[in-house]
Amino acid sequence: MPGSFIDTNVLLCAASGDSAKAERAEAIIDSGGTISVQVLNEIANVARRKMRMSWQDTHAFLSLLRRLLMVQSVTVETHETGLALAERYNLSIYDAMIAASALHADCDTLWSQDMQHGMAVDGRLRIANPFHATR
Repeated sequence: MPGSFIDTNVLLCAASGDSAKAERAEAIIDSGGTISVQVLNEIANVARRKMRMSWQDTHAFLSLLRRLLMVQSVTVETHETGLALAERYNLSIYDAMIAASALHADCDTLWSQDMQHGMAVDGRLRIANPFHATR
């Protein structure tokens, strides 16, 4: 059954000081969805380096996300799909790997603040910026 995949940038908005974005991000998380191990790694990096979260708070945030969302493994197949998507759609390698994970998880929506809103990937994955109307 198709579902939603949530990019790192949307999840980080849940922990931001922007209450409107935090509420929207929390609503998306509450609706359920999928993330990848790459997303968990990116969150850990940003939480520690940019947000200056303690290790305890970083672990707690990651654990919460793992409880609330399905986690898609990153495989060599995901990597190969990501490379093909980067080439075909001119995506950054990291964005392409996120899109590849979403496709391998059979998601039909990829919530992302950074990718092109409305873009269709392989005719079955739509990029949606959850904050598009607030711009």
